[in-house]
Amino acid sequence: MHKAAEAREDIGPSSKSAHTLSPAAKYLRRLDERFAQFEVALNLMAAIVILFVMLLGVAQIFSRKLFNLPIPAYIDVIELIMVLFAFPSLAYAHRLGGHIRMEIILSKFKGRAYYAIEAGAELLTVAMVSVLLWYSYRHFLRAWTVGDGMMDLNVPLWPSKLVVPSAFAVLLVRCLIQLAGYLRLVAHPDSVPIAVPQSEGVRKIAQRQLASDAT
Repeated sequence: MHKAAEAREDIGPSSKSAHTLSPAAKYLRRLDERFAQFEVALNLMAAIVILFVMLLGVAQIFSRKLFNLPIPAYIDVIELIMVLFAFPSLAYAHRLGGHIRMEIILSKFKGRAYYAIEAGAELLTVAMVSVLLWYSYRHFLRAWTVGDGMMDLNVPLWPSKLVVPSAFAVLLVRCLIQLAGYLRLVAHPDSVPIAVPQSEGVRKIAQRQLASDAT
């Protein structure tokens, strides 16, 4: 059902341990691992912000119901910090292959053809993220220039608007790293996959889910 993903699973560090990585491959792996640590930190920050929003929501409900004292500018606060959990995790999810994908046709390919299609898709993603980065930065620059702010809180909006292009910049770097990983596999399909998402495959996911349901 998912031959491409299963083919990739057969190419792992254990099966290719005898092969020595080239200096370029070692550098790519080191870059991927170190940048992944930064992505994990951003994802942790987003999770903490989500926890804060949940606790603030609980406090808002109790304060309003028990004491008839709603938190001032509660909605504005949520709108202001929403970007802190909506965007910083984009690169983390992309590294894990967690974004929505349609693999009905892609699953029919394997080897060099599969990696070439993935590289092409990654190149399109780089182009799209670059456009989003440019226009979100212009949106931030406009807010910073005119001094855009929130009336109720009397705080500037440009810091929250800066989060968006910053997150897209991190995502762009991740896309470029993965593009390099796929191009390496296009040139050497039997190499150890580095800096690309490792998919379990639909069949193995279904088998694992069935085993979990059985227990």
